[in-house]
Amino acid sequence: MHSSWWLSVLIVLPLAGALVAMMVRRIPGASYVVAVAVGSLELVISVVVALLYNTHVAHAQGFDFYSRTVVSAPLGLAYDVALDGLSLLMVVLTALVLLLSLLGGRDTRREPAFVSWLLILTGLTMGSFVAHDVLEFFVFFELTLVPCYFIISGWGGRERARAALKFFLYTFTASAFLLIGILYLGFAYQHQHPGAALTFAYGALAATTMSHATAVWLFIAFALAFGAKAPVWPLHTWSPLTYAEAPTAGSIELSALLAKLGSYGLLRFAVGLLPLAQVSVRPYVLTLAVIGILYGSILACVAADLKRFVAYSSLAQMSFITLGVMSGSTIGVTGAMLLMFNHGVITIGFFLIIGFLERRRASIQIADFAGLQGPAPVLAALFTVTMLASIGLPGLSGFISEYLILIGTFTTHAWWSVVASLGVLASAVYLLWAYQRVFHGRAEGANERLADASPSERWVLVPVVVLIVVLGVFPQPVMNKITPSIHTFVTQVASAGGAK
Repeated sequence: MHSSWWLSVLIVLPLAGALVAMMVRRIPGASYVVAVAVGSLELVISVVVALLYNTHVAHAQGFDFYSRTVVSAPLGLAYDVALDGLSLLMVVLTALVLLLSLLGGRDTRREPAFVSWLLILTGLTMGSFVAHDVLEFFVFFELTLVPCYFIISGWGGRERARAALKFFLYTFTASAFLLIGILYLGFAYQHQHPGAALTFAYGALAATTMSHATAVWLFIAFALAFGAKAPVWPLHTWSPLTYAEAPTAGSIELSALLAKLGSYGLLRFAVGLLPLAQVSVRPYVLTLAVIGILYGSILACVAADLKRFVAYSSLAQMSFITLGVMSGSTIGVTGAMLLMFNHGVITIGFFLIIGFLERRRASIQIADFAGLQGPAPVLAALFTVTMLASIGLPGLSGFISEYLILIGTFTTHAWWSVVASLGVLASAVYLLWAYQRVFHGRAEGANERLADASPSERWVLVPVVVLIVVLGVFPQPVMNKITPSIHTFVTQVASAGGAK
């Protein structure tokens, strides 16, 4: 088992970087240089951690890089970090999102504060993904709201104040139910083990005995918090406005990363800690997921601006992830974890390209664009690759993810998989139609003179295209890393759900 200090560095480094960025704020451009340097180092360390991650250790012991330090025994507070196949890809994605957001979504307005909030958000998100204590996870999970709120309200569009407030209140209120559920589990475990100290360790809470009805109510409490964050229909209503009003880097963080925090939490904690509830709640959550796939697809067809278009597309994709998370099969959950990462990469590409177009036209309204394929062929080509990956074209990263989810769900819940497959067809419709309206036709006026992607813009999209292609053609090495612990997780949930 590897030393846990690697995970601690991933949490502390961006937080320390934020402090340094503010200390050098009086030097023009220095804060941005510090942030990019920290982001680059964070990505390197996350890749090293992924390479060092020992599949056999995680399979045998449940986790790698495990460490637990009790901070306050009477209060049940502990610093507890670990890594397994459920969190491995999310760690890499968190670091990747930070660096590409900085490089492609730079905002020079009050830049020291802007990059500091991005760094703080990264540290807190990284802490959420590696936290192995449930109360510790909740603390990191909730604190991510603070930098998100200030990024949206400070650097967003005309309705940024309303968008930030709606996002904060919506997700904060939903999370109150999560806290109640966590506290209930902690005190229930202590009550069932007289003399034991209060603890919120994942393993302890997973061993808490409860009735079926209690498990169902706790699952609902957990699902409200994670469903609002993801978002899952009908808890998604904050996302279109917030994605549209957030700055480019903020939109990337929300859709590519923080949405995954919701689906990750649903899998790790709602499914992992409450196996007794699965048989009862699974049909309802799968139904909500299928509705979200079809509903998001329909609204994407009629979206008036590009950011809302991606928001509704993301609703459909996040619903696919929810389908895999709740499928109850190793194949389905593996597909969900792959899609979390792949959708994150694809969304980075979409929002970066939309941000580049917004710089040129000061608009994201689809009606303001036409015929861009002529004056901006490179931008058109980059959008095409990203679009085809999102559709699920074989050979690109989106295909294998959705295929595994649909196959995994079909083996356990065939009808939901059949209906969900209509979402694949729908994605082809709304994505191709959006491409036609923006890039086909005749360019006139400002569109005719629109500049193509600059060298720096092309380079920032290179990692996106490379990952889309490589993970579409060679997904097996990644799957080999994450599947063993996912199989262990799914097997434990299934056996616990049937045994208790």
